Amino acid sequence: MSLDSKHKTTRTIILLTIIFLVIELLDELVGGVGGAAYPLIRNDLHLSYVQVGLLLTIPNTISSLIEPILGILGDLGQRRQLILGGGVAFAIALIFISLSDRFFWLLAAFVLFYPASGSFVSLSQATLMDIEPTRHEQNMARWTLAGSVGNVLGPLALAGAIAFNQSWRSVFFILAVLTVFLVVILWKYPIAISSPVEQPIQSFNDGICHVINALKRRNVLRWLTLLQFSDLMLDVLHGFLALYFVDVVGASNTQASFAIAVWLGFGLLGDFLLIPLLEKVQGLIYLRLSAIIVLCLYPAFLVVSDLNIKLIVLGFLGFLNAGWYSILQGRLYTAMLGQSGTVMTLNNLAGFVGGLAPLALGWVAQQYGLQPTMWILLAAPIALLIGLFKL
Repeated sequence: MSLDSKHKTTRTIILLTIIFLVIELLDELVGGVGGAAYPLIRNDLHLSYVQVGLLLTIPNTISSLIEPILGILGDLGQRRQLILGGGVAFAIALIFISLSDRFFWLLAAFVLFYPASGSFVSLSQATLMDIEPTRHEQNMARWTLAGSVGNVLGPLALAGAIAFNQSWRSVFFILAVLTVFLVVILWKYPIAISSPVEQPIQSFNDGICHVINALKRRNVLRWLTLLQFSDLMLDVLHGFLALYFVDVVGASNTQASFAIAVWLGFGLLGDFLLIPLLEKVQGLIYLRLSAIIVLCLYPAFLVVSDLNIKLIVLGFLGFLNAGWYSILQGRLYTAMLGQSGTVMTLNNLAGFVGGLAPLALGWVAQQYGLQPTMWILLAAPIALLIGLFKL
């Protein structure tokens, strides 16, 4: 390969990496706006709590049936079409959300949005892993940081729009325009898989066989299991955090919101500092050390009664948990080298089981109280230390 060709290839990799990271930022930006806008949407469309529950359940369930198929198709040489098509559907869904004036149309928009996000965003992550197959952990750390930035900026974007007398509809419409802009840029670049694989997938049935065989591999099961357990200290803890501060600690709603801000802020800082750290320290070494510290800090968080000290400990927990998803997901991609689309399928299948955790914890909390339920989340660092033993 000539020097000019190498420079061109390097430039393409850098540009594609930036584009994919912006796609993740945009996706989390939409999520952040959506979460903050739910009260406004409910009031404008006169939604009941049951309808809000259906908006959160039906699209996610339908997407969980579609995304495993998209993952297999992504390894069949249709990656470019799926990402670009997903981007177009992503933009259309956002436009439909901004125009919805009743529950049915909003539900239809969400049903389109969820699998579109899987095709556009999840396969973009998979392709980011493919273009630099020796830097999975580092690029996953960048991906996670981009998502954290988008998640923080979402509520701020909505607040800014309201300050300028705009509605939540205008924010979703602007996000749709940004999506179209990204798709147009991505259209100009080739999306190719460069990772070597011994047995390439030749057909959809072949892809299903690869998924079944992957589930029989101990190394793949290890990372899938640890990803689900780690989520107890990530999204699951995040979901119960405000309720814990209000119902158990006795904090006000404002103090509970501040606790969430502390959690997200220190997590964002951790995501930022993880990128240079992984250039010097192996991800597994950091993962073991952080799991040990979290195993000690989390009980202190639950036991201490002083609100200020509790918030300080919470900040450290958010900071230390920052690299868990990116390192474990990077290891899963390495274990499935050349089959990054299949990783998307495996994550969805594992998510069926892991997705029951909040429901189970909610039942335990209803029967025995939220305080004892929070102790169950210690299973996350314990599972990490057991799963990473001798690695």
